[in-house]
Amino acid sequence: MESLDQHIRFMRMAISLSEQNVKKALGGPFGAVIVKDGKVIAKSGNRVSLNNDPTAHAEISAIRIACKKLNTFDLSRCIIYTSCEPCPMCLSAIYWAHLDKIYYGNSKEDAAGIGFDDQFIYREIAKSHTKRAIQAEQLLQKEASGAFILWNESEIKTEY
Repeated sequence: MESLDQHIRFMRMAISLSEQNVKKALGGPFGAVIVKDGKVIAKSGNRVSLNNDPTAHAEISAIRIACKKLNTFDLSRCIIYTSCEPCPMCLSAIYWAHLDKIYYGNSKEDAAGIGFDDQFIYREIAKSHTKRAIQAEQLLQKEASGAFILWNESEIKTEY
C-alpha cells in the first residue's frame, strides 16, 4: 500500500508530464501515471494533437500502455494519478479497466476555465437519443443481435 509521500510523488509525476506536454508541444496540458504495488507501470501525457487521435487523452494512453505491459485488460490493484479530474471518456475507461482508485490534481471546473469544458457531454449523456446534438438512430437491430446471441451461447468467451 502506498504512503502519502508515494501518492504525492506519483501525482507530481503526472503533473510534470502535463507540464512537459505543453513545453514540448506534445498535446494538451494533461498527464497520467498508473501504479501497481508501488511501482510505475505506465505514464503518458495527452497525445490528441500529436497522434491526431481524439481519444488519446493522457489517461487513455496510460491505460493502453499499462494493459499492453501487463498483458491484460484488467487493471485491478492499480491506481491512476492524473493531473486533472478525468473527462467522461476517461472516467468510463478507468471503470472498464477496473482501476482501484483515482487521484487527480486539477478539477473539471479548472479544466473548463482554460477551455476544456466537458459539461456539454455530461448534459448530452443525460438526454434521450432523439434529443442529442448528434443524432442516433437504431438500424438492423435484429441482424446485430446475432453477435449477442453467439456471445451469450459461447463457451470460449472472455468475460470482462
